[in-house]
Amino acid sequence: MSANPDFDLFRTNEDHEAIREAVRAVAEAKIKPFAAEVDEESRYPTEANQALIASDFHAAHVAEEHGGVGADALAVCIIIEEVARVCASSSLIPAVNKLGSMPVILGGSDEINARYMPRLAKGEGFSYGLSEREAGSDTAGMKCKATKDGDDWILGGQKAWITNAGESELYTVLAVTDPDGARGNNISAFVVEKSDEGFGFSEKERKLGIKGSPTRELHFDNCRIPGDRIVGAEGEGLKIALRTLDHTRVTIGAQAVGIAQGALDEALAYVKERKQFGKNIAEFQGIQFMLADMAMELEAARQMVYVAAAKSERHDADLSFFGAAAKCFASDVAMKVTTDAVQLLGGAGYTRDFPLERMMRDAKITQIYEGTNQVQRIVMARQLLKGLPTAR
Repeated sequence: MSANPDFDLFRTNEDHEAIREAVRAVAEAKIKPFAAEVDEESRYPTEANQALIASDFHAAHVAEEHGGVGADALAVCIIIEEVARVCASSSLIPAVNKLGSMPVILGGSDEINARYMPRLAKGEGFSYGLSEREAGSDTAGMKCKATKDGDDWILGGQKAWITNAGESELYTVLAVTDPDGARGNNISAFVVEKSDEGFGFSEKERKLGIKGSPTRELHFDNCRIPGDRIVGAEGEGLKIALRTLDHTRVTIGAQAVGIAQGALDEALAYVKERKQFGKNIAEFQGIQFMLADMAMELEAARQMVYVAAAKSERHDADLSFFGAAAKCFASDVAMKVTTDAVQLLGGAGYTRDFPLERMMRDAKITQIYEGTNQVQRIVMARQLLKGLPTAR
């Protein structure tokens, strides 16, 4: 499907709804049956990965000229939302493939795009190496270095909290290339391949949620990469990285919406069947008010995400505000909706017999990664002080 920068802000088109229907079918048949097992065993969702690759939903944003399907930003959000509805860990496959490749798409040359985008389209994962243990929200404080050696670069240092590390074949890595340069303007971006000598991984982090998506450190020990693997110009890496986050924060909002929708679905099904005091608990007004609030906030979050996705597709000037707002609001809603859903099931919601405790654990990370919600509020405030978004 070709990108359409003019689609309606507030209405999905027939193509979007056809994609939703197709993804939902794949998710229900080939992803949901393994979701609890993936979480319980903290294992990579290979079934989901295979199903997403087979249906071209693993990296639908890749352009047709590179062997992809050329889905627009809203279509990608719908894919992530529908997968997250049944398994948040699996939804990180399309989400991280977009995150890892967006710096190359936004800032890379035609040559580097032609080299790596077809590989992503064929199923090789693409992760994103920005954060470090002491450089999370303070991205400009990173210590990982890339030193010029003839035409090559030598990478040294580590990256932390890298999603799908060890599973992905390709990595966009940010490193300091001018230690004496101006802070933030001395960082460059590179593509690193899993097979590169001197590149390795730590053991998996032991996490509260998204247990099926491995999170590891990246380690670089005199890792030599060719000079033509630089993304954009030397010193432009952090600018490209932050532009990337403007676009990909929207996908985390979509993931949060999907998790919340899945929780609401489960809660609705339960309250219609559960009986107390001789009638279904869905008949009690207190329960109905909870459901109404959950659905209302969820729909508000969904609309914010879809508007931000439209702005991402058009590269609007106020995308930074809307991307941050969509991610922040949707993730807060996901945390509230999943918590309320657990409450609606009472003691049953606290057990692993139902997926809600998993959804509640999975929802928490959406408030943290790709910039904490405190950072999102800083981003929004800075945009407001610049006069963005513009008055409607």
